[in-house]
Amino acid sequence: MDPFRLGMPKIPGLTELLTTLQAQTEALAQLPRTLTDLNAAVRELIAATSTATSAIASAQRTAERLEELVGELEEPVRALKPGIERVGRVLDDPVVEKVPDIIRTVDEDLRPLIATLHQAQSRVAGVTGLLRRRARPEDDDLP
Repeated sequence: MDPFRLGMPKIPGLTELLTTLQAQTEALAQLPRTLTDLNAAVRELIAATSTATSAIASAQRTAERLEELVGELEEPVRALKPGIERVGRVLDDPVVEKVPDIIRTVDEDLRPLIATLHQAQSRVAGVTGLLRRRARPEDDDLP
């Protein structure tokens, strides 16, 4: 109940003062909750900062290891460069494109020749084996 409505005269500015005091009182009443929320937010920020610091330290260690690895590999890789360039020049040669055809031709031409040689070798081995068998009985007769 508002005491000023009971017929008491209004004092200029008093209503505004009471409204301001009431708003200030309500704000002060919510201050502990606000401070608790702020405290929780600060704790979360500290935890996030700690996690970020740990992640940054881990990333730094990884970067250092990668830098060492690159340092170790740089010289051997640079040493490979001339050989890789020579291989590239050889592979760019148009003759390289003909290699599969040449191999196919050699295979087609040599396979029958090899088969013929293999047959001849088998025949020669058969004849030699026969000659050896015949020569052995005579060897057994010797004292």
